Amino acid sequence: MGLSGDLRHAPDAADQAGPPAGKAGPSVGAVRLPDVPVADVRCRVFRARPAEQIAMSFAPLTHRVMVLVEVELADGSVGVGESWANYPSWAWRERVATIREGVAPLLRGTRPADPADAQRALMAKLGPLGRQWGAPGPIHQAVSAVDIALWDLAARHAGRSLASLLTTHPRTELPVYGSSLGPAGVAETAAHCGALGLTAVKVKVGFGRDRDLDNVRTTRRVLGDGAQIFADANQAWSLPEALRMLPALADLGVAWVEEPLAGDRPEELDELGARTGMPLATGENLYGAAAFTPYLRGSGVTIVQPDLTKVGGISEYLTVLRAAEAAGKTVNPHLYNGAIATAATVQVAASSPATSLVEWDVRSNPLRRAADEFLTTHGTVTVPHRPGLGIDLDPDQLDPYEEQLS
Repeated sequence: MGLSGDLRHAPDAADQAGPPAGKAGPSVGAVRLPDVPVADVRCRVFRARPAEQIAMSFAPLTHRVMVLVEVELADGSVGVGESWANYPSWAWRERVATIREGVAPLLRGTRPADPADAQRALMAKLGPLGRQWGAPGPIHQAVSAVDIALWDLAARHAGRSLASLLTTHPRTELPVYGSSLGPAGVAETAAHCGALGLTAVKVKVGFGRDRDLDNVRTTRRVLGDGAQIFADANQAWSLPEALRMLPALADLGVAWVEEPLAGDRPEELDELGARTGMPLATGENLYGAAAFTPYLRGSGVTIVQPDLTKVGGISEYLTVLRAAEAAGKTVNPHLYNGAIATAATVQVAASSPATSLVEWDVRSNPLRRAADEFLTTHGTVTVPHRPGLGIDLDPDQLDPYEEQLS
């Protein structure tokens, strides 16, 4: 079983992909993969227990997980991608099965003209299956990993970094904010952020009014009046609850709130923004560019947060980016993954002025260690300039965490 037709002659491929938004660079149609078939698609999984408790409003994160996909061409070149698999705790098993049994047989032996061609062809085949299965998210997450790997291959083939493949003048450094403060140990985590040189942080909320507000106050006390503070509710509140919480957060200097409402409904977010004046952010749990349309049209959401490893990969992210720039929205990508996803996110973020901040998880994560060198001492990350994603994984460092897949 394979993708129908020769992907080098997919109809209207360049027109469907279009150029990255605004100043983001040349059209995706100008990006080429080597004219050789895909020889193999491999999956590897790494899991590590965090050194501290990582709580969200809906469930704790028991393991750091990095699901890697390696796409090898017949000439021996290899590109690497990563799929999101943080929740549930067994998600990595489903992801391996979907990649091995769903994605890989479709891609092997084909000759994609460019990553976007392959991404569209895979979604055309697997999207209806995900709809019938009731699992569009896992399908998008699996395809995301392959798409990232193909972009890595395309950039390596061109001898350029991914950022320089997407734009003629990529940014070399990007501001970041420290993510994952709270609900416990906020003073210590905030002090850690200060020691890292971070001047913008995000506090987890949704654990009760008193605790949430006390955690924001503690963060402000530790980091001072000059720090930017954001809040992330992970869809913890109803509209009435959010209407009570947001003015209190605003009084404490919170600059924007992420995923405040259960259900993440655009019309409710518009009402919440209009009634409170608080800038709102969302998008990490949206799949496919079309899902972002009502959020971009509305007035409530000012910051959209597509995740490269969830939305459908770099190809889909670029479509969101174009639409968001046209709508005058900020695009600050969601990022809570391993080293490959971190490198890919930094590269793509560097291609667009619409991105004002990149998320940087400050909790321990041995699976991201290869990318930790990106972080500077003054609240930014540097953008690697080596070909592809600009990162090399250290097998000696990762081997202890690899799952043996049957």
